[in-house]
Amino acid sequence: MKNFSLLVGILLFFAACSSEEKINFKPLDLLKQGIPVTIMAPDSADVKKSDFGPVMKDITIRKGKDYFVQIYASQASTTDIAKLKAQELAEVKNKKYFSKIIKEDPTGFIYETKVDSNYIDYGFRYVQVQGSNEYIFQTGLIGPFTLEAVENMYEAVQQK
Repeated sequence: MKNFSLLVGILLFFAACSSEEKINFKPLDLLKQGIPVTIMAPDSADVKKSDFGPVMKDITIRKGKDYFVQIYASQASTTDIAKLKAQELAEVKNKKYFSKIIKEDPTGFIYETKVDSNYIDYGFRYVQVQGSNEYIFQTGLIGPFTLEAVENMYEAVQQK
């Protein structure tokens, strides 16, 4: 019985630690960067914007090694979310080291890339259309990321 209580205590500790990481995320309004989007991000995250004229904006939000979100904002090619997501899914599946889809929703997905058994990386894509603009959210280009970090970022970019 004593071992069971210890096991329950350890599990509660780890559950509290993982949920604590999500609680530290705060709303981050990206209107100053030119996009009317609010995501959840760690406090004092570094936000950078690259503006490619009227064609596209590239916004990166980074904090530490476990939070690196990149957002591409551009004129919508379609308002069909399913079509946009299918385009992103096809692009990811065509990557050299694509391994599998971990989670899939109507507006996004989490995937795994695997170079070999020692190098496994995770990423996500999430699509959103507002008015005449489309927003593609994804993990930043510099990783690797753990599945837990990607799940946290994926959840953080979705407007509830």
